[in-house]
Amino acid sequence: MKALVNISRILVGVLFIFSGLIKLNDPLGFSYKLQEYFSPDVLNIPFLEPYALMISILVVVFEVVLGVFLLIGYKSKFTVWSLLVMIVFFTFLTFYAAYFEKVKDCGCFGDFIKLKPWTTFWKDVALLVLIIILFVGVKHIKPVFGKLATTVLALLSFIISLWFGYYVLMHLPAIDFRAYAIGKNIQEGMTVPEGAPKPIQEYSWKFNINGEEKVIKTNGSYPSVDGDFVSVEAKVIQEGYTPPVIDFSIESADEDLITHFLEQENLIIVVSYSLESIERAGALKLKALQDDARKNNYQIIGLTASGEETKQRINEAYNIDFDWYLCDEKALKTVVRSNPGVLELDKGLVKQKVHWNDIDDLELPKVERKPEPKKVENSIAYFVNDEASTKEDVEAIDSAKIESVNVIKDTIQLKILNTQNNTFYTGIIEVKLKDE
Repeated sequence: MKALVNISRILVGVLFIFSGLIKLNDPLGFSYKLQEYFSPDVLNIPFLEPYALMISILVVVFEVVLGVFLLIGYKSKFTVWSLLVMIVFFTFLTFYAAYFEKVKDCGCFGDFIKLKPWTTFWKDVALLVLIIILFVGVKHIKPVFGKLATTVLALLSFIISLWFGYYVLMHLPAIDFRAYAIGKNIQEGMTVPEGAPKPIQEYSWKFNINGEEKVIKTNGSYPSVDGDFVSVEAKVIQEGYTPPVIDFSIESADEDLITHFLEQENLIIVVSYSLESIERAGALKLKALQDDARKNNYQIIGLTASGEETKQRINEAYNIDFDWYLCDEKALKTVVRSNPGVLELDKGLVKQKVHWNDIDDLELPKVERKPEPKKVENSIAYFVNDEASTKEDVEAIDSAKIESVNVIKDTIQLKILNTQNNTFYTGIIEVKLKDE
């Protein structure tokens, strides 16, 4: 029994410390996951959402500290009881999320390891078994060091954990596991490789046949049935490939500009998932950042999920005039754990990323000014019989003379056209006339 307790002690202690440190590296990210659990669609306890960050820090610090306590043998009964309560709660939570398909990723290991809900549940079951062994054999858990040394180590683990959590909140995660980390290319992260597996769906078709409802399952094709169609439900039975970067966009009120901006060099992006809740101390630094960027020939834009009225109010309040573009709030929270945060991109490559506390640390050496893109009245290029034309000329053509009209949004052709002409068209319309 003693050997079994010692093995369980090491496994549980190491796993709790590892899992806790991963989440403590990014407490803000874990708080977003807790908000998802607290939402009406999951546990329906939205009154806890404002306290998600505080709860996340307390939980992960406690997780790390319990792991240390167990390994060094500090207050064994308290430690084992605490571990048991925590793992019972986590097991219930992961079962609920998996069974009702409420949450796709539990957040147990942050962005470092993504576990499916049922995998997470069985991991917690295994931990529960190990902790029950510790509970039964708690008398075999003895301090590794003397009383003073054990107490000092226990206290240090608590102080260091709190300090580390505070540090990453005031700056950025010490290790960035996300697709927007320095050195990652956002454009490449959005690409689906050729031959990547596609999701497999199962369709359940409900028909009324001779007064009785029957369900027929197919892979998508409409079944040949003599009966009245009632309804159809689709279910993903095998996930396909998901690119690392999803839901990221750079949009104006009427067009998608992500291709254009991810081709730009020396681009500074100010990220604020919500301008309504932007940190005032950080917003006050944006004017100086804007001026330094432009002085050194960098282009600067903003990304937010807030509306036009809020964008204008913020620009006036903080004396800035760069353009704000639209992006999904959840995506922006993933890009940078700061409101505001700042990135430097070079053709989609993340070269620098800082918390607003560290804006002064951004290195913006003077770069060569790039020629301004040619202004176009609209974002569509028009061609008639392979010759450049205009919208007005195309609209003036007698429809009886037109043989075909081809609308192209192929990114490769657009990239070639824009590179050759220093433009940023988002579409091509080719008109072919009939032979006279």
